[in-house]
Amino acid sequence: MPFRFARGESGLQSYERIFSLSFLSLMMHLIRWLRRLTPITDWLPEYDREDFRVDILAGLTVGVMLIPQGMAYAVLGGMPPIYGLYAALVPLLVYPFLGTSRQLITGPVAIDMLILAAGVGLLAEAGTDRYVMLAVMTAALAGAFQLVMGSLRLGFVADLLSRPVIAGFTTAAAFIIAASQLGPLLGIEVARSAFVHKLVADVAANAHQVHIPSAVVGLLSVAGLVLISRFRPTWPSALIVAAVATLLGWALGGRAAGIEVIGDVPTGFPSAGWPDVGRGDLLDLVPTAATLAVVQFMSVISLGRVFAKQNRYAIDANRELFAIGSANLLGSLFQSIPVSGSFSRSAVNQRAGARTPIPNAVAAVLIGLTLLVLTPLVYHMPMPAIAAIIVVSGSGLIDPEELLYLIRTKKREAFIAALTMVVTLTVGIQEGIVVGIAASIVAALYRLSRPKMAELGHVTGTRSYHDLRRFDTARTIDSVLVLRVNAAFTFANAEYFKDFILDKSRTQLHRIEAVVIDGASINDLDTTAVDALNSILDVLDEEGIDLYFTGLIGPVRDLMKRSGLWERLGEDRFYEHPHEAVLYILRDLDDGDDGDRLGDYLREMDPPQPEREYEE
Repeated sequence: MPFRFARGESGLQSYERIFSLSFLSLMMHLIRWLRRLTPITDWLPEYDREDFRVDILAGLTVGVMLIPQGMAYAVLGGMPPIYGLYAALVPLLVYPFLGTSRQLITGPVAIDMLILAAGVGLLAEAGTDRYVMLAVMTAALAGAFQLVMGSLRLGFVADLLSRPVIAGFTTAAAFIIAASQLGPLLGIEVARSAFVHKLVADVAANAHQVHIPSAVVGLLSVAGLVLISRFRPTWPSALIVAAVATLLGWALGGRAAGIEVIGDVPTGFPSAGWPDVGRGDLLDLVPTAATLAVVQFMSVISLGRVFAKQNRYAIDANRELFAIGSANLLGSLFQSIPVSGSFSRSAVNQRAGARTPIPNAVAAVLIGLTLLVLTPLVYHMPMPAIAAIIVVSGSGLIDPEELLYLIRTKKREAFIAALTMVVTLTVGIQEGIVVGIAASIVAALYRLSRPKMAELGHVTGTRSYHDLRRFDTARTIDSVLVLRVNAAFTFANAEYFKDFILDKSRTQLHRIEAVVIDGASINDLDTTAVDALNSILDVLDEEGIDLYFTGLIGPVRDLMKRSGLWERLGEDRFYEHPHEAVLYILRDLDDGDDGDRLGDYLREMDPPQPEREYEE
């Protein structure tokens, strides 16, 4: 409707009204966009004092756990320990505003650090300023990739990492993490590597150099972590072990005894600004950042779905991409290394009763206080204790029950898990992920190209048709072959369908006069499949065999009509159920040779009941 001036309204007043309405409409659109962008608006209006109390306690619990873990994971990634705390600051403040999971805790995690060390370690020596700059820039690139993926609504990318790939990769990662810490755990100088066999061989070759005091601290720390987790699972085992080891290191003079300690840790917040990295280095970081972007998103979505199901709410994959991408990108502006969802800390957060993402922010505040006043206290923390925290945390990635489930349930998926694990251990971390994804895609394409097809038989006393291999009471019908297709009919399986149908029609014990295809499960049909059907028709026509279809859905029928296949077959070749098609076929055959096939079929469908005997 064209705009009309209001009665008595001047031109200037009308333009002012137009501007006001346009501005109001723009603001409304902006508010709706911000609400979609910030899921915090979904739960904040109902947030009350009890929720706040529970979230504060959960956040403090997670924060206490995060202090030693963050520093340990930074060391695993080849970074100074302080960067683990930097990664637990800004990203944890960003996620509550943008994330849709209410129990997920973000921050540095072991697998991310393993990927980071493997990628950046090829470009710079661990612990150097150049290495740190490249690691921080990797976080920025990973965040940028995730933001682009979220903007393009590529949340489905998480599904590329199938269950077997995740199981195989995390199992391999656990072994690599443990092997990478053998040197610090035993006080041996070991070259950095992402290959277990090289790490173990290096440790074995230098076994005579084991530093006894360091080994004692490391092994006692491992024992303490395991025992606390076993008998007091609610206690912050990493913090307790780190605190005790630090006190002992201070009291016994750890550095004087030859035990490596963390040493000076900078006090205060990280400075703002992205590192100065050249274009060549940026291109070299792309494979590592892309790998991190997908693996991190997979981790966040997997954990988010678990907690969402337990607490009966929904998460949005594309919003999660935007949330974790923003956390990485904005975090890198303040020297953060890559972050994603932590299974162990999220599980603790869930057990503590967290109801919203607020514990992330509470933990960040605790980390901030630590950076301001508590960093001098970690000077004497022994590196063997840090290594012990990494080893025990990494061992939690191994899930024997998951591997046994894959072996028991589907051997093909167990093979994919084993292949991913072996390639990750022997060739490389990124290569293992790529090979696992490729194997999953190949397996999916193979299943699509070799779908399940079944020969159906009539069940006596009914109008039903079932798989002959699964129903002993199902019987074939002379002269009629009934087949069921359990997949979309496309270019990927067209030749297989063609060969299967022709082979079945030629290898029956009795002569086949008609083939009935139950297509109720055919949800798609493409032009290649139409060509294959025309080819099947050509061969069957030459052999005097008629082809019928039953149960086709509307879109498939429409495509058959547009392609001319429907007209070629004729209206009397399409039916709702196999029973209707068989009735027509048997009646037609009987008309041709004066047989009684239809009568036999009807009697089998509704056999006479035996007469009852009554006692007089």
